[in-house]
Amino acid sequence: MANLSPQWAAMAKLVSQFYAKADSEPFREAVDWKTLGLFDYPQIIKHPMDLGTVKRKINEGKYKSLHEAGDDVRQIWKNCMTYNADGSDFYNLAESMAKKFEDKFQKLLAQNDVATSQEGGVLDEPTIEEKRAFAKSLYKIEKDDLGKVVLDLENKCPAALLKNSAEDEVEINVDEITAAVFKELVEFVNSCGGGGAGGRKKKKART
Repeated sequence: MANLSPQWAAMAKLVSQFYAKADSEPFREAVDWKTLGLFDYPQIIKHPMDLGTVKRKINEGKYKSLHEAGDDVRQIWKNCMTYNADGSDFYNLAESMAKKFEDKFQKLLAQNDVATSQEGGVLDEPTIEEKRAFAKSLYKIEKDDLGKVVLDLENKCPAALLKNSAEDEVEINVDEITAAVFKELVEFVNSCGGGGAGGRKKKKART
């Protein structure tokens, strides 16, 4: 292991703790989709990631910031929840891991006096007009892209999601989205363009 600074040693320890969990086996190494016969995996998952790769990159000093490393860990859970059906064992496991990681990661940032936004400073809160424009834009993107927005919020800003299991509906409370996450989501939605939103789960946004 490289001679890591205190904050990177803490990050390496955090990732190792998740790697060592008994139920983390599916996330320790890259998904061997050929052996498993998951031939659609490369088409669905464009950015594969696993805990072993994150550990190695930390030890080799490949990351520029803790946030970059944190995003790679988030990508692991996001990939699993994207590929597997909502409510499946793998989906539920990844969702649970994501929430546990986010809680510990935010505490690690605070303990090491690292800003919670990747820019290293405080972002301006979005205006009411920006929030309304974002809410309207969610109705113009494809259902798969809308699902990715919800997954991102589940990982990074769960307080912004209001779930109504009786009606199989997820409501996005834009006011609860942090400035940093809002900025990321606006950039993602803008990159998606138009298209109709609909499908198995209904999702609506409110400001």
